[in-house]
Amino acid sequence: MNNAKSIAVGAALILGAFTASTASAATTLESVKDKGHLQCGVTSGLPGFSQPDEKGNWTGIDVDTCRAVAAAIFGDAKAVQFTPLTAKERFTALQSGEIDMLSRNTTWTLTRDASLGLNFAGVNYYDGQGFLVKKNIGVDDATQLDGATVCIQAGTTTELNLADYFRAKGMEFRPIVFDTSEQTVQGFAAGRCDVLTSDRSQLAALRSKLADPSSAKILPNTISKEPLGPVVRQGDDQWFNIVKWVLFTQVNAEELGITMDNVDDMLKSDNPNVQRLLGTDGDMGAKLGLPADYGYNIVKQVGNYGEMYNRNVGPDTALGLERGLNALWTEGGIMYAPPVR
Repeated sequence: MNNAKSIAVGAALILGAFTASTASAATTLESVKDKGHLQCGVTSGLPGFSQPDEKGNWTGIDVDTCRAVAAAIFGDAKAVQFTPLTAKERFTALQSGEIDMLSRNTTWTLTRDASLGLNFAGVNYYDGQGFLVKKNIGVDDATQLDGATVCIQAGTTTELNLADYFRAKGMEFRPIVFDTSEQTVQGFAAGRCDVLTSDRSQLAALRSKLADPSSAKILPNTISKEPLGPVVRQGDDQWFNIVKWVLFTQVNAEELGITMDNVDDMLKSDNPNVQRLLGTDGDMGAKLGLPADYGYNIVKQVGNYGEMYNRNVGPDTALGLERGLNALWTEGGIMYAPPVR
């Protein structure tokens, strides 16, 4: 056999083996169905986003994002198990297959999107980095923080944002770095730093953990864009589409006025947009590899985006966060989803 033919045969054998291996590998959806539950990575404890109570029951907007995916797949929002992860652990856990998706107040950036083998599947909270200070230090603006010691969590976008901001303002700071958000707020409470920096939503959550939340305030400055959302591994487009469209379905449901309370009545709607979302017309579920009523199950069991937001981080919660940028585009915000059609 000449060299050219030998190379061709060898290449064919390798291609055949690769094709067979690829064909035999289970998709993420198949793997999740085989397990009978979704394995979702969340924080080790952040009020409003992912927090377990004393009985191990998880709540939060990121937790509900996971539950919505479980509802879409199984028709059961409880078919999910949670893996608490630190900021430094989260991407490795997803890359290794320890979890099926990550929903852990994680910022979408170019580097994370393009160099980690991961895909961001949308935004479930638009945020920005801010500063938390004790009221008694007499600081009202971040431009007054020259020379401050700053508590910060390792493995987050906040580290680079902080350095960029202080450099641009010609100011200096001394970082005090912790592994978890819980350690960070404990350091702040103990007086190890003058200021704590993180996403503004996280600052509200951490302030609620202080013995006297009214003793601290969030400064008005927002120094970055922090679009937070669920993350999946690259290489499985079906799974990417499922997680993405679960979130889009919740946003569209709010826009269409479909809620947990009225979703059963909405099954009788003659609005084609409602019919497609709830599965009474068309084959939207089949396009994703999901049941026809996947949208109905999401809204019935978890709610639309606004319901998910309000019960976890909204004005009537301990965090007390107004919708702001996270309002629908029809209400002055930027929360906008492609149509279910």
